[in-house]
Amino acid sequence: MQTYRLGKTGPDVSAIGLGCMGMSGMYGPSDRAESIATIHAALDAGINLLDTGDFYGMGHNEILIGEALKGRRREDAVISVKFGGLRDPVGGWSGIDARPVAVKNFLSYTLQRLGVDYIDIYRPARLDPNVPIEDTVGAIADMVKAGYVRHIGLSEVGADTIRRAATVAPIVDLQIEYSLISRGIEEKILPTTRELGISITAYGVLSRGLISGHWQKGQGGTAGDFRAYSPRFQEGNIEQNLALVEKLREIAQAKSVSVAQIAIAWVAAKGKDIVPIFGARRRDRLTEALGSRAVDLSPEDFAIIERAVPKDAAAGGRYPEHMLQHMDSEK
Repeated sequence: MQTYRLGKTGPDVSAIGLGCMGMSGMYGPSDRAESIATIHAALDAGINLLDTGDFYGMGHNEILIGEALKGRRREDAVISVKFGGLRDPVGGWSGIDARPVAVKNFLSYTLQRLGVDYIDIYRPARLDPNVPIEDTVGAIADMVKAGYVRHIGLSEVGADTIRRAATVAPIVDLQIEYSLISRGIEEKILPTTRELGISITAYGVLSRGLISGHWQKGQGGTAGDFRAYSPRFQEGNIEQNLALVEKLREIAQAKSVSVAQIAIAWVAAKGKDIVPIFGARRRDRLTEALGSRAVDLSPEDFAIIERAVPKDAAAGGRYPEHMLQHMDSEK
């Protein structure tokens, strides 16, 4: 597995990372044993970047990863954790808390659930509108000095916030959605991270399964599945979006690869400073994603893909409107 350095001072990570969120209910029920087997298979294949959030399943995801890492060398995994998301007993969202005192509180619980002595990359899940980013990053920097955190990352913030954060401490990466049908970072955010020497860890590379080539209209009705209210999966939008997938399928078939492999390879080919994070809860999906590493996209391929799935071709926003209004990366 090829590796890349995150940012100027970050860890060396595998060319693709494993997003573990779906193993804790965000896309409906999952199988615990298969989830752990998938993490093991990823590590065995050379994937060392494991991405989670302390609010995924209200701590379930961290406990799951901790169980999967038992008996493994700690240095074989680069654990990336988002913190600050507030949830209620029924799983609803209550906001974000990135106060310095909260940073240390969340971190202490994360270390316990994962069963580790340090977190490789720690990042606020979103910008707290009530706390200057300088204060949040400064608190994480204190935890770096204390040895509980190795590196600092950001998530879903805009160019101005990135610049402000980088004045406080080195930022190794920005985690943000980036895919064929979610390309908002290309205008301001990506040029800013490249100017500052900050990498992108791109989640949503398959747009929550929408452009995986496996999604069909009518899926996603399971309780707790985010896609049940995601705009791109709703009646009136899903038809247009799946039509884009069929165009992509023609391109994939011509290259004897899958739709998912084309979509992941497209993101990976956008630069060595971009590391795709794909979500897989099963080993067969992991195997398919790993196959994207063998997909070579020529300039002609890029042109064909661009014509088939042009920028802003998707119907519906990547999150519901009320959520987008509070995301710094959308401002």
